[in-house]
Amino acid sequence: MIKITYHGHSAFEIIAGDHSILIDPFFTNNKNAKVKPADIKADFIILSHAHGDHIGDTFEIAKKNEATIIAVHELSEYMISKGFKSHGMGIGGQKEFPFGRVKFTIAHHSSSLESEKLYMGEPAGIILCIGDKTIYHAGDTGLFLDMKLIGEMFNIDLALLPIGDNYTMGIDDAVKAVEFLNCKTVSPIHYGTFDVINTNPEEFKRKVESIGKKCVIMPYGEALTI
Repeated sequence: MIKITYHGHSAFEIIAGDHSILIDPFFTNNKNAKVKPADIKADFIILSHAHGDHIGDTFEIAKKNEATIIAVHELSEYMISKGFKSHGMGIGGQKEFPFGRVKFTIAHHSSSLESEKLYMGEPAGIILCIGDKTIYHAGDTGLFLDMKLIGEMFNIDLALLPIGDNYTMGIDDAVKAVEFLNCKTVSPIHYGTFDVINTNPEEFKRKVESIGKKCVIMPYGEALTI
């Protein structure tokens, strides 16, 4: 059994057995987050890319918990240079960790540490295989045809897809992504945090259900069990 909690934007907390995993832990300045970084425990932090609304509170949480940061090579090396434990990976690579397997996929976006004007490698999507469950966190991305290949290679129980538009896919492109991925369930992410990505998740849900797929709009701060 896996418990997955949505903290708004692209931030997720996953509890699998004795392990706690965070994805893109953006809590401070995230108006939809109902917890503070000090409240969070984590063994591992997985980063899709380096933008501030995705790295978020990684430094504080990793330091407090002595967490291992999993990220693409350049971002991982930066974390190591700052004294953190980190494991670097490449796009298409996968690695077994105590909680399960991580694989990074392509994502059409960018990745830089804006505060230091540093390039931080390629952005990534994240595939988590934990026990007999598979979660796909697409990260920040536009639609791409290889999502169909991801769907063919993995039996995806839950896909987490951005719908906010402007910086990522909008609603219609995300619905097409659901078709490509052929996932069992989809949940919208990366919307409503800022004015520029305000969009209606209910519209996304209606359109997903119109193609015969299941959509769950995850309430902020509440756990979903898969």
